[in-house]
Amino acid sequence: MADSEQHAQVPAGTVLLPAQTAWPLVLAFGLALSFAGLVTSYNITALGIVFAIAGMIGWARQVFPVEHHEAVTVVPHTMDLEIDRRRVARIRIDESHRSLFPMQTYTVSSGILGGFAGGTAMIVLAELYGIVIHHSLWYPINLLGGAGVAGWLNPSYAELNSFNLRATIIAIIIHTSTSFLVGLLYGALLPILPKHPVILGGLIGPALWTGLLHSSLGLINPFFDAHVNWWWFAVSQVGFGLVAGLVVVKYGHVKRMRGAPLPVRLGLELSGRDEKGPE
Repeated sequence: MADSEQHAQVPAGTVLLPAQTAWPLVLAFGLALSFAGLVTSYNITALGIVFAIAGMIGWARQVFPVEHHEAVTVVPHTMDLEIDRRRVARIRIDESHRSLFPMQTYTVSSGILGGFAGGTAMIVLAELYGIVIHHSLWYPINLLGGAGVAGWLNPSYAELNSFNLRATIIAIIIHTSTSFLVGLLYGALLPILPKHPVILGGLIGPALWTGLLHSSLGLINPFFDAHVNWWWFAVSQVGFGLVAGLVVVKYGHVKRMRGAPLPVRLGLELSGRDEKGPE
Protein backbone atom coordinates (compact mmCIF):
# COMPACT_ATOMS: atom_id res chain seq x y z
CA MET A 1 0.00 0.00 0.00
CA ALA A 2 2.79 2.41 0.93
CA ASP A 3 4.62 1.59 -2.30
CA SER A 4 1.49 2.31 -4.34
CA GLU A 5 1.03 5.64 -2.58
CA GLN A 6 4.63 6.52 -3.28
CA HIS A 7 4.16 5.83 -7.00
CA ALA A 8 0.93 7.85 -7.01
CA GLN A 9 2.76 10.93 -5.68
CA VAL A 10 5.37 10.98 -8.46
CA PRO A 11 5.40 14.40 -10.18
CA ALA A 12 4.79 14.59 -13.90
CA GLY A 13 7.91 14.20 -16.02
CA THR A 14 9.76 12.04 -13.46
CA VAL A 15 10.20 8.35 -12.80
CA LEU A 16 10.92 6.45 -9.61
CA LEU A 17 14.21 4.54 -9.47
CA PRO A 18 15.78 2.57 -6.60
CA ALA A 19 17.58 4.94 -4.25
CA GLN A 20 21.36 4.89 -4.27
CA THR A 21 22.98 3.18 -1.29
CA ALA A 22 26.51 2.40 -0.12
CA TRP A 23 25.50 -0.50 2.15
CA PRO A 24 26.42 -3.23 -0.39
CA LEU A 25 29.97 -1.83 -0.43
CA VAL A 26 30.06 -1.94 3.38
CA LEU A 27 28.91 -5.57 3.30
CA ALA A 28 31.53 -6.50 0.69
CA PHE A 29 34.25 -4.74 2.67
CA GLY A 30 33.22 -6.61 5.82
CA LEU A 31 33.31 -9.98 4.07
CA ALA A 32 36.75 -9.19 2.64
CA LEU A 33 38.08 -8.32 6.11
CA SER A 34 36.52 -11.47 7.58
CA PHE A 35 38.39 -13.73 5.15
CA ALA A 36 41.58 -11.67 5.38
CA GLY A 37 41.60 -12.30 9.11
CA LEU A 38 42.05 -16.03 8.51
CA VAL A 39 45.68 -15.40 7.51
CA THR A 40 46.38 -12.33 9.67
CA SER A 41 44.55 -11.86 12.97
CA TYR A 42 41.24 -12.72 14.60
CA ASN A 43 40.80 -9.01 15.38
CA ILE A 44 40.53 -8.28 11.66
CA THR A 45 37.97 -11.05 11.30
CA ALA A 46 35.93 -9.62 14.18
CA LEU A 47 36.06 -6.14 12.63
CA GLY A 48 34.98 -7.60 9.29
CA ILE A 49 32.02 -9.35 10.92
CA VAL A 50 30.92 -6.03 12.44
CA PHE A 51 31.08 -4.30 9.06
CA ALA A 52 29.28 -7.22 7.37
CA ILE A 53 26.44 -7.18 9.91
CA ALA A 54 26.13 -3.39 9.63
CA GLY A 55 26.04 -3.68 5.84
CA MET A 56 23.32 -6.36 5.90
CA ILE A 57 21.17 -4.39 8.36
CA GLY A 58 21.60 -1.12 6.47
CA TRP A 59 20.87 -2.76 3.12
CA ALA A 60 17.79 -4.50 4.52
CA ARG A 61 16.45 -1.20 5.84
CA GLN A 62 16.69 0.19 2.31
CA VAL A 63 14.27 -2.52 1.15
CA PHE A 64 12.04 -3.43 4.10
CA PRO A 65 9.34 -2.65 4.97
CA VAL A 66 9.18 -0.18 2.03
CA GLU A 67 11.67 0.09 -0.80
CA HIS A 68 13.45 3.44 -0.94
CA HIS A 69 13.09 5.28 -4.23
CA GLU A 70 14.16 8.60 -5.66
CA ALA A 71 12.46 10.67 -8.36
CA VAL A 72 14.56 11.23 -11.48
CA THR A 73 13.59 13.83 -14.06
CA VAL A 74 13.03 12.44 -17.53
CA VAL A 75 14.75 14.44 -20.27
CA PRO A 76 13.05 13.66 -23.61
CA HIS A 77 15.10 13.67 -26.77
CA THR A 78 14.56 12.62 -30.34
CA MET A 79 16.59 10.14 -32.33
CA ASP A 80 16.73 10.34 -36.10
CA LEU A 81 17.41 7.09 -37.91
CA GLU A 82 18.51 7.30 -41.51
CA ILE A 83 18.57 4.20 -43.68
CA ASP A 84 20.48 4.49 -46.93
CA ARG A 85 19.90 0.99 -48.20
CA ARG A 86 16.58 -0.03 -49.70
CA ARG A 87 17.22 -3.74 -49.39
CA VAL A 88 17.81 -5.71 -46.20
CA ALA A 89 21.17 -7.50 -46.05
CA ARG A 90 20.88 -11.19 -45.23
CA ILE A 91 23.38 -12.96 -43.00
CA ARG A 92 24.96 -16.01 -44.52
CA ILE A 93 24.25 -19.08 -42.40
CA ASP A 94 26.96 -21.68 -42.89
CA GLU A 95 29.59 -23.52 -40.88
CA SER A 96 31.90 -20.47 -40.82
CA HIS A 97 29.34 -18.10 -39.33
CA ARG A 98 30.49 -16.44 -36.12
CA SER A 99 27.27 -17.32 -34.26
CA LEU A 100 28.22 -21.00 -34.45
CA PHE A 101 31.46 -20.60 -32.48
CA PRO A 102 32.55 -22.00 -30.17
CA MET A 103 30.93 -25.26 -31.26
CA GLN A 104 32.50 -27.00 -28.24
CA THR A 105 33.24 -25.72 -24.76
CA TYR A 106 33.53 -26.87 -21.13
CA THR A 107 31.10 -26.60 -18.25
CA VAL A 108 31.70 -24.61 -15.08
CA SER A 109 31.19 -27.78 -13.05
CA SER A 110 34.15 -29.36 -14.84
CA GLY A 111 36.27 -26.40 -13.73
CA ILE A 112 35.22 -26.97 -10.10
CA LEU A 113 36.00 -30.68 -10.41
CA GLY A 114 39.37 -29.77 -11.92
CA GLY A 115 39.98 -27.35 -9.03
CA PHE A 116 39.54 -30.10 -6.45
CA ALA A 117 41.70 -32.51 -8.47
CA GLY A 118 44.39 -29.87 -8.87
CA GLY A 119 44.18 -29.11 -5.16
CA THR A 120 44.83 -32.78 -4.41
CA ALA A 121 47.87 -32.77 -6.71
CA MET A 122 49.11 -29.62 -5.01
CA ILE A 123 48.87 -31.33 -1.61
CA VAL A 124 51.06 -34.16 -2.90
CA LEU A 125 53.67 -31.71 -4.21
CA ALA A 126 53.59 -29.64 -1.02
CA GLU A 127 54.03 -32.72 1.17
CA LEU A 128 56.87 -33.89 -1.08
CA TYR A 129 58.54 -30.52 -0.48
CA GLY A 130 58.07 -30.86 3.28
CA ILE A 131 59.56 -34.36 3.35
CA VAL A 132 62.51 -33.67 1.02
CA ILE A 133 63.52 -30.22 2.31
CA HIS A 134 62.32 -30.12 5.93
CA HIS A 135 61.89 -33.85 6.72
CA SER A 136 58.36 -33.26 8.00
CA LEU A 137 54.82 -33.74 6.72
CA TRP A 138 53.56 -30.91 8.89
CA TYR A 139 55.80 -28.07 7.72
CA PRO A 140 53.69 -26.99 4.67
CA ILE A 141 50.46 -27.58 6.61
CA ASN A 142 51.54 -25.46 9.56
CA LEU A 143 52.94 -22.81 7.25
CA LEU A 144 49.57 -22.42 5.55
CA GLY A 145 47.27 -22.84 8.52
CA GLY A 146 49.34 -21.69 11.48
CA ALA A 147 51.55 -18.77 10.45
CA GLY A 148 49.94 -15.46 11.31
CA VAL A 149 46.98 -16.95 13.17
CA ALA A 150 46.23 -15.22 16.44
CA GLY A 151 47.86 -16.98 19.36
CA TRP A 152 50.58 -18.63 17.26
CA LEU A 153 52.65 -15.78 15.90
CA ASN A 154 56.20 -16.41 14.65
CA PRO A 155 56.37 -20.15 15.50
CA SER A 156 59.76 -21.75 15.78
CA TYR A 157 61.18 -24.18 13.24
CA ALA A 158 60.49 -27.09 15.61
CA GLU A 159 56.86 -26.01 15.98
CA LEU A 160 56.44 -25.82 12.19
CA ASN A 161 57.71 -29.40 11.91
CA SER A 162 55.36 -30.77 14.57
CA PHE A 163 51.63 -31.54 14.47
CA ASN A 164 49.23 -28.75 15.43
CA LEU A 165 45.50 -29.56 15.33
CA ARG A 166 44.25 -25.98 14.95
CA ALA A 167 46.72 -25.19 12.17
CA THR A 168 45.76 -28.40 10.37
CA ILE A 169 42.03 -27.60 10.51
CA ILE A 170 42.60 -24.04 9.30
CA ALA A 171 44.87 -25.28 6.49
CA ILE A 172 42.20 -27.75 5.34
CA ILE A 173 39.56 -24.99 5.32
CA ILE A 174 41.78 -22.55 3.43
CA HIS A 175 42.97 -25.09 0.87
CA THR A 176 39.50 -26.57 0.24
CA SER A 177 37.81 -23.20 -0.18
CA THR A 178 40.63 -21.91 -2.36
CA SER A 179 40.50 -24.99 -4.59
CA PHE A 180 36.76 -24.52 -5.00
CA LEU A 181 36.99 -20.79 -5.77
CA VAL A 182 39.90 -21.18 -8.18
CA GLY A 183 38.09 -24.06 -9.90
CA LEU A 184 34.95 -21.94 -10.18
CA LEU A 185 36.92 -19.06 -11.69
CA TYR A 186 38.70 -21.50 -14.00
CA GLY A 187 35.38 -22.91 -15.21
CA ALA A 188 34.02 -19.41 -15.83
CA LEU A 189 37.09 -18.49 -17.92
CA LEU A 190 37.11 -21.68 -20.00
CA PRO A 191 34.93 -20.27 -22.82
CA ILE A 192 37.67 -17.68 -23.47
CA LEU A 193 40.13 -20.42 -24.47
CA PRO A 194 37.85 -23.38 -25.24
CA LYS A 195 40.52 -25.20 -27.27
CA HIS A 196 43.38 -24.79 -24.78
CA PRO A 197 42.17 -25.57 -21.22
CA VAL A 198 45.52 -27.11 -20.24
CA ILE A 199 47.43 -24.00 -21.36
CA LEU A 200 45.02 -21.76 -19.46
CA GLY A 201 45.20 -23.85 -16.28
CA GLY A 202 48.80 -25.10 -16.44
CA LEU A 203 50.69 -22.03 -17.68
CA ILE A 204 48.70 -18.80 -17.81
CA GLY A 205 46.82 -19.25 -14.52
CA PRO A 206 49.83 -20.35 -12.39
CA ALA A 207 52.00 -17.54 -13.78
CA LEU A 208 49.41 -14.87 -12.93
CA TRP A 209 48.56 -16.36 -9.51
CA THR A 210 52.19 -16.83 -8.47
CA GLY A 211 53.14 -13.32 -9.60
CA LEU A 212 50.18 -11.81 -7.73
CA LEU A 213 50.98 -13.62 -4.47
CA HIS A 214 54.73 -12.95 -4.75
CA SER A 215 54.10 -9.20 -5.03
CA SER A 216 51.41 -8.92 -2.34
CA LEU A 217 52.06 -11.67 0.25
CA GLY A 218 54.72 -9.62 2.01
CA LEU A 219 51.99 -7.17 3.05
CA ILE A 220 49.32 -9.78 3.81
CA ASN A 221 51.42 -12.34 5.71
CA PRO A 222 55.12 -11.45 6.13
CA PHE A 223 55.90 -14.67 8.03
CA PHE A 224 54.57 -16.87 5.25
CA ASP A 225 56.35 -14.73 2.64
CA ALA A 226 59.67 -15.14 4.47
CA HIS A 227 59.42 -18.96 4.75
CA VAL A 228 57.82 -20.00 1.47
CA ASN A 229 60.01 -21.44 -1.28
CA TRP A 230 58.72 -19.59 -4.33
CA TRP A 231 60.29 -21.94 -6.87
CA TRP A 232 58.57 -24.92 -5.30
CA PHE A 233 55.40 -22.87 -4.91
CA ALA A 234 55.45 -22.15 -8.67
CA VAL A 235 55.97 -25.85 -9.41
CA SER A 236 53.00 -26.71 -7.18
CA GLN A 237 50.85 -24.14 -8.99
CA VAL A 238 51.81 -25.59 -12.38
CA GLY A 239 50.98 -29.08 -11.08
CA PHE A 240 47.63 -27.77 -9.85
CA GLY A 241 46.84 -26.23 -13.24
CA LEU A 242 47.98 -29.17 -15.35
CA VAL A 243 45.93 -31.68 -13.36
CA ALA A 244 42.91 -29.34 -13.40
CA GLY A 245 43.25 -28.89 -17.17
CA LEU A 246 43.53 -32.62 -17.82
CA VAL A 247 40.44 -33.32 -15.69
CA VAL A 248 38.49 -30.65 -17.58
CA VAL A 249 39.53 -32.13 -20.93
CA LYS A 250 38.45 -35.62 -19.85
CA TYR A 251 35.18 -34.88 -18.06
CA GLY A 252 33.97 -31.45 -19.14
CA HIS A 253 33.84 -31.51 -22.93
CA VAL A 254 30.40 -30.59 -24.28
CA LYS A 255 29.01 -29.39 -27.57
CA ARG A 256 27.63 -25.89 -27.74
CA MET A 257 25.03 -25.36 -30.47
CA ARG A 258 22.93 -22.61 -28.89
CA GLY A 259 23.68 -20.12 -31.67
CA ALA A 260 23.14 -22.56 -34.52
CA PRO A 261 19.98 -22.59 -36.65
CA LEU A 262 17.34 -25.20 -35.88
CA PRO A 263 18.16 -27.42 -38.91
CA VAL A 264 21.83 -27.49 -37.84
CA ARG A 265 20.95 -28.36 -34.23
CA LEU A 266 18.69 -31.17 -35.48
CA GLY A 267 21.42 -32.48 -37.78
CA LEU A 268 19.34 -32.07 -40.95
CA GLU A 269 20.91 -31.79 -44.39
CA LEU A 270 18.81 -29.54 -46.62
CA SER A 271 19.59 -30.32 -50.25
CA GLY A 272 17.87 -27.22 -51.61
CA ARG A 273 19.73 -24.70 -49.47
CA ASP A 274 21.76 -22.09 -51.33
CA GLU A 275 25.36 -22.13 -50.03
CA LYS A 276 25.74 -18.40 -50.69
CA GLY A 277 22.66 -17.61 -48.63
CA PRO A 278 19.62 -15.60 -49.69
CA GLU A 279 20.12 -12.26 -51.37
